[in-house]
Amino acid sequence: MSHIRHISLSHLNNRQVGKQMTIGNLSKETHIHKSNRVEWLDRDLSLLAFNARVLDWAKRPEVPLLERLRYLCIVSSNLDEFFEVRAALHNSVEHPKAPLDAAGTHAQHSLSKVAHALVDEQYALYNDVLMPAFAKEGVRILSHGDRTLAQHQWVKSFFEREVRPLLLPVGLDPAHPFPQVANKSLNFIVRLSGKDAFGRDNEIAIVKVPRSLPRLIPLPEKLSGKRQLFVSISSVIRAHLKDLFPGREVGQFSQFRVTRHSDLSVDEEDVKNLRTALRQGLVHRNYGQAVRLEVSSGCSEYLSEFLLQQFELPHSALYRVHGPVNLVRLNQLIDLVDNPKWLFPRYHPSYPQQMVTNGSIFERLQSGDVMIHQPYESFDGVLAFLREAVRDPDVLAIKQTIYRTGADSSLMELLREAVQRGKEVTVVVELKARFDEEANINWAEKLEYIGAQVVYGVVGLKTHAKMLLVTRREGRSIRRYAHLSTGNYNPRTAKLYTDLSHITCDPKLTQDVESVFNLLANQSKIPRLNKLMIAPFQLQRSLIDKVEKTAQAAAQGVASRIILKMNTLTDEKLMEALVHAGQAGVQIDLIIRGACMLPAQRPGVTDNIRVRSIIGRFLEHSRVFYFRTGHDESLYLSSADWMNRNMLRRVELAWPVEDAALRQRVIDECLVAYLHDNVDAWSLNADGQYTRVQPIKPKRTSIKAAQPITPVPLHGAQAALMALYAAKS
Repeated sequence: MSHIRHISLSHLNNRQVGKQMTIGNLSKETHIHKSNRVEWLDRDLSLLAFNARVLDWAKRPEVPLLERLRYLCIVSSNLDEFFEVRAALHNSVEHPKAPLDAAGTHAQHSLSKVAHALVDEQYALYNDVLMPAFAKEGVRILSHGDRTLAQHQWVKSFFEREVRPLLLPVGLDPAHPFPQVANKSLNFIVRLSGKDAFGRDNEIAIVKVPRSLPRLIPLPEKLSGKRQLFVSISSVIRAHLKDLFPGREVGQFSQFRVTRHSDLSVDEEDVKNLRTALRQGLVHRNYGQAVRLEVSSGCSEYLSEFLLQQFELPHSALYRVHGPVNLVRLNQLIDLVDNPKWLFPRYHPSYPQQMVTNGSIFERLQSGDVMIHQPYESFDGVLAFLREAVRDPDVLAIKQTIYRTGADSSLMELLREAVQRGKEVTVVVELKARFDEEANINWAEKLEYIGAQVVYGVVGLKTHAKMLLVTRREGRSIRRYAHLSTGNYNPRTAKLYTDLSHITCDPKLTQDVESVFNLLANQSKIPRLNKLMIAPFQLQRSLIDKVEKTAQAAAQGVASRIILKMNTLTDEKLMEALVHAGQAGVQIDLIIRGACMLPAQRPGVTDNIRVRSIIGRFLEHSRVFYFRTGHDESLYLSSADWMNRNMLRRVELAWPVEDAALRQRVIDECLVAYLHDNVDAWSLNADGQYTRVQPIKPKRTSIKAAQPITPVPLHGAQAALMALYAAKS
């Protein structure tokens, strides 16, 4: 891989061509926010555009069939979270909580329009492409009308045996009001005719589908032959609705699912015990404000209007879907079919090349830092570091932050073992990690129970920094070893997310880590740090200073470069600094996976700024910040995206990579490789839309060329890194 200095910007620009992505009318929706004379792109439309790029993987015929279904499910899961978290922006424009100006009204209409188009595209892909492709391979989800008599009999027997005992239809009347419907749960609404047992005309009934029931049920082999046949639980219940209402006539009916606002809100300043307050809040999360209603496409206007009124939702929040109301649960089909030829070839990450397999990791670190590039290199290297610390009798103390570690974590078990071995163990657990609150509360309680010191961070801030500190006695002195990471201490996601782990015994850097742990525990004076940059205190200001320094050099005619890789770019102050730097002559490349509010290549404003997004087999998650003026270059890794919340409402870290060889490795693998990607890359155009990057094809000419013209070779950054590290495994 070439050195970053040798990248030709004009060459890269020439390679950023491709077909225009269209998701419904997505290409026409470019709502903007103004800041001075810079017009920022709309954050939420940018998030939806990211999901459109993910959906593109489900469209690609070269992608294995089950993986295409997985990408479809990922988009559905992302949209669920989008509605759950961004609920405030989906309030009715007809009944807003606060008056909206024309721009706000337009933004909400645009958002609703794009979201509906994306959902429609999902179901068109499901019905017209993926399901026929599965059927061709002998895999089908049978509807009621497609079943044979024998299959009908089996389904009825299954319903009576496994399903009916768990169902309790509720007829609505003054004594039985509309029931509490949990967030994202599957339900049926039924309109009945005739009178009930008490002679009343109550016509609406609700049937809740228990979450304990599987969403897909395989038919036995004797009824499937050589095929793999399934029935959905919704189809089973739908076929037997009349059996649930004896003596009544079942007329109109529909599946429905409501999405609710699910961001926990706790006044931390007003609670004595944050853990207890959050646990209580988890109980109510499933019943927050409704923000979206999904119904079957055939749902009558009467029933859909009834549901909208019950949930106090506008018509824009109604989604009529042509298929299962929860595509996420189709993930079960991937596990049930489990055909290797329809999956990506299993990737086996190599053990980290810089780690020792024999001998002490502590001794190895004394000769230089270690960098682990996940998931191309295994997270086992991090576990090995912690395991040696736990079992080394000279290790006195272990301190670690926990943001997302999962419900079943080998890492947390190692911390428990450390306590049992008599180590001083301190764990900073972030209780407010969205959707991981319960797992983190449970781990906190388990660790406290066995004697670990558990700290819950700082009131009002989320602790998002990822750091692990080991204190070891070596002769008459004490030495510290630290692990810093761009990603979470989660063995499962470490196989799926690209991240960088940095392990060091640099005295100044490890002293900084110790100071940050002390700050989180006792909340004393802000420490004076040697190398670390910490939010919310000086990280934003420090990054702005680095951008401005680069801009000053460019204004003086010094060749200057900024390359940033992150998940999200939405902080206005940082974006303004980048715009000014670009206008001063700095060449800026931004590798932003998801939402990006900074417009690129806009004439007279951001001519020198290019933005690209890489959507691949793995989720891009590493944060890398590169600055160069002349021959002077610096590179930082970080836990933080360039978002206002990360800079001002979270505890985040950024740290320098000072070892020249390691710095060059990060440059080559995380920046150069991605700037040259013409397989998984998308380019943000001046109109605010993303275009799939494709290699330039040789132009046809009637004139015989002196030298044959060869096409630009295909290069996917993730595929190249997988091949690079697979060869060393």
